[in-house]
Amino acid sequence: MNVRRTVLVVGGAGYIGSQMVATLLEAGHVPLILDNVSTGHRDLLAPGVAHYEGRCGDAALLGRIFSEHSVDAVMHFAASSLVGESVTDPIKYYRNNVSETVELLAAMIEHRVGRFILSSTAAVYGEPVQVPIDETHPTQPTNPYGTTKAALERLLAEVSRAHGLQFVSLRYFNAAGAHPSGRIGERHDPETHLIPILLQVALGQRKQAQVYGLDWPTRDGSCIRDYVHVCDLAAAHLAALEALFVGAPNAIYNLGTGQGCSVLEVLESVRRITGHPIPVEVSARRPGDPAVLVASSDKIQRELGWKPRFASIDDIVTSAWRWHSKA
Repeated sequence: MNVRRTVLVVGGAGYIGSQMVATLLEAGHVPLILDNVSTGHRDLLAPGVAHYEGRCGDAALLGRIFSEHSVDAVMHFAASSLVGESVTDPIKYYRNNVSETVELLAAMIEHRVGRFILSSTAAVYGEPVQVPIDETHPTQPTNPYGTTKAALERLLAEVSRAHGLQFVSLRYFNAAGAHPSGRIGERHDPETHLIPILLQVALGQRKQAQVYGLDWPTRDGSCIRDYVHVCDLAAAHLAALEALFVGAPNAIYNLGTGQGCSVLEVLESVRRITGHPIPVEVSARRPGDPAVLVASSDKIQRELGWKPRFASIDDIVTSAWRWHSKA
């Protein structure tokens, strides 16, 4: 029988954080939520789970949480994550993603909370020099969002050397989908992710979607991305948590399916699932968009036994449609 752990989920009212809270509950653990609900949603807060509203860098609030609970580990999902915004407002990204996390780690060290799992990103890699991308790929981020996540990974290694912190960093590719129950799903303002945008067209909330370029060097001329189901992301965090408690070394892992889907293939999947024609307009390429971003997740599959359960794009779209059509 697994030992019951108390886990502080920072950003537990957000898209991925709320899925993580549900996964921890399903596994018999005790999640706590710290979220200022600035980009999260109150209706995604799990009923009956303690919620502390505030910043993850608020030393007084952190001291209260760590004093009131015997916290075994922290999972960090609270970051600003829009690439374009990070370019126009880098100070916001360094403040929210780096400075706040420094204070969180300081409080953890003070209260002897020794295990940390970071929600990181494929944006740390920058322009791919090889595909699929594995964890040995150079980290050369091309925007402040990716740079802040790379900085956090370096910070974790340094804090580990100085204070013995155990950590895992999980580099997501394209998170997508919704909880099978239909209770938890993806909602951003503004919405920038392809699948929810296409579903908004199906629901009549948008007239059409944009396809940025059909002249890429890919099989159908549209960009290819690796879509990984949000519940599979949460399962990877759970596997990382269990690994840390049996003494596994610090690690960095990619999270993806290794099966890239093109924009046009996603579009056809949404048309099949929704029965809607989904009109699109083809625009020029966006500067800085790589043609192909596909993960190699061999390392986490080999070391932690993680494997995506929702591997097909139709599975991902079906779960997202179930949530969007009832939301």
